[in-house]
Amino acid sequence: MEILEEIKEILIKNNLKIACAESCTGGLISSYLTDISGSSAYIEQNFVTYSNEAKTRFLGVKKETLDTVGAVSPEVAYQMALGLLKYEPVSLATTGILGPTGGSKEKPVGLCYMGFGILKEGREHIEVIKFQSKIKEGEFIDTRVAIKKDIAKGALKNLVGFLRENIAACKET
Repeated sequence: MEILEEIKEILIKNNLKIACAESCTGGLISSYLTDISGSSAYIEQNFVTYSNEAKTRFLGVKKETLDTVGAVSPEVAYQMALGLLKYEPVSLATTGILGPTGGSKEKPVGLCYMGFGILKEGREHIEVIKFQSKIKEGEFIDTRVAIKKDIAKGALKNLVGFLRENIAACKET
């Protein structure tokens, strides 16, 4: 993917490393990021925080938040991205619903919240976006895998936009 080279270039040029925390994408973003040679220059550690307990233990997501709004929420994506900044100066977090079960009218299958973080001028800057996969049930033999790929690629595309927008004022701490 061309986008991976762009992420690599931005991070290396600015001497930055990224940490990812993936729930619904189950490590696929990390896999994509490491598909190109030289990724060890900008990736040191990533997490698959599939369970609520892992989100709390490794990222500091508040149990109260999980109990109140659920794992698939902008609040949890925010806390995941924020928690990652204790590891690296750039963060990417995903939490969502792949299906085919688990969806609802309020939180349909294919819904994902993506959190992006950067240490900017010595402070944390976090943005969360709502992403809805356009993959529909029955379009693919394994719709769940297709949704996961769609979300992972969407996260990488949005990461590039986030980096472009925020990198100029970014400083490592």
